[in-house]
Order: sequence, then structure tokens, then C-alpha cells
Amino acid sequence: MTISMTGFAAGRGAGAGYSWLWDLRSVNGKGLDLRLRVPEWVDGLESALRAELQKALGRGNVSMTLKLSREEGALSGPRLNPEVLAGMLQALAGAEAAARAAGIALAPVSAADLLALRGVLETGAAEEDTTALRAAILADLPALLAAFSAMRAREGAALNQLVTAQLSRIAALVDEAGAAAVARRPKAREALREALERISSNADGFDEARIAQELALLAVKADVTEELDRLGAHITAARELLADPGPVGRKLDFLMQEFLREANTLLSKSQDRALTRIGLDLKVVIDQMREQVQNVE
Repeated sequence: MTISMTGFAAGRGAGAGYSWLWDLRSVNGKGLDLRLRVPEWVDGLESALRAELQKALGRGNVSMTLKLSREEGALSGPRLNPEVLAGMLQALAGAEAAARAAGIALAPVSAADLLALRGVLETGAAEEDTTALRAAILADLPALLAAFSAMRAREGAALNQLVTAQLSRIAALVDEAGAAAVARRPKAREALREALERISSNADGFDEARIAQELALLAVKADVTEELDRLGAHITAARELLADPGPVGRKLDFLMQEFLREANTLLSKSQDRALTRIGLDLKVVIDQMREQVQNVE
């Protein structure tokens, strides 16, 4: 099954007094590039999410965003630390006793003064135990990944159909090129014969055997049979890769370079209008296919 590197999934979840929103998306990339925007105060969350994404994905530029909010009715304000308060009150009583013994009158201490002392009030989520919250978030992750993978699979199926159609077009053009190469042979032989006659009529004491060898070498260099055979082999290899269940994007990308190399060589050897037209059409289809292959994982 062909998998696309392009995908998107969003989701909602709740647990441990919080609700959250997921956003997961990816585009094509040479490797796996993970960019996470998650609350830093949830201990160990980012590393755990990164590990799960690395197990589930092979390639792509992937971005994940997680937004947390407290559920309605959940404790969200400052919390009194009774142990710190008791210590402060004990210290205050000792200070007042020492002041009275010294004949010093202290101003009354209000509740606001006590709450302003460091540690009496605990504020902020960073002071919470986030173990349960992290576990709840990670338990919700598989559903998000399943939706994300399903979309990438659908995109991959569409890519497979498109690339398969392009391969069929390339195969048809290779057949046309073979027929054009056969059709140009009489014309090519006539051109070589005329070239030999011109040389022989304008040269004295030339080596006919050497000239014949050179003309034969030119004929061999103009032969496109090898290029057409290689293109046929590349078509077969590409179809086999598209049927492979594993990640094949890198292999297909390399194969596209080989397709273009053979098409360029075919054009350089064509020396025929029909064959040149076919070679140009080949390059157009191969380039279009290469653009699609860039999205395969």
C-alpha cells in the first residue's frame, strides 16, 4: 500500500480534570522532522509523544499542537499549603512573644499579609502532579494517530492510481519510440550511404575499411534500443515498488532520476523528428510523475 506523507487529523479529549484539542499534520520531507507544540509543564509529555510519532511514521515534516484547558468545575485557583502556613504562624507567634518580652508593640498581621508570604499559596499548574494527566493524554493518542494514518493511506491510494496511470502513459510512449526507431532505420541507412559516397568522391587514397568502421560506429551510437530496454525495466521496477507494502518513497525518487537519464539519452540520439517528439513527451510525463513521487513515504 502506498502511503502519502501529506496528512491531517484533529481530535478532542478529556481526563484528569482537563480537556484538550489535538492538531496533527504533515507534508513531504526527505526525512522525519517532528515539530511539537505541547505544554511544557506536563512532565515527560513531549518526549513520550515524540517517541510514539517516531514509531508510527517514517518520513515527512510533521507538526503536532496540543492545547490544554481545565474542565469546568475543576480546581483552577490558588491552593493553600497548610504545612507552610502552620510554620509561618508558629514563627509569627515566636516573633510576637519576643517582641512583648522586649517591650515592643507589633502591628497586627492580617490574613492578606500571611497569604503574601512565599509558599503559603500554591499557584500555577507547574506545581501539580501531572502523572495522571500525561497518562490520559497518551491514552488518547492512538485514536488520533489512527485517523492521521487513515488519511495518509487515502492520499496514498490516490497517488498510487495517478502514478500507475503515468507509468502506463510512459509505457505507451516507449512502445511508440520503439516503432519510430524502427521506422527511421531506412532513412538512417540512406543517410550513412550518402555520407560514404560524398567522402569517397572527394577523397583520394582513403581507407574504405576505416571509413566503414567509423560509419558503423556512428550507427551504433544512434541506436536507442538499450535506452528503450532500460526504460521498460524501470517501468517494471516502479510498478513493483507501488505494490510493495513498505515505505518506498526514497526508492521511487531514485528511480525517477534513472527515468530522466534514459529519456535525455534518447533525445540526444534521436536524430529524427518523430522520435524527438516522443522523447520530449516522455520527459514531461516523467517530470509530472516525479512531482507525485515526492509525496510518497
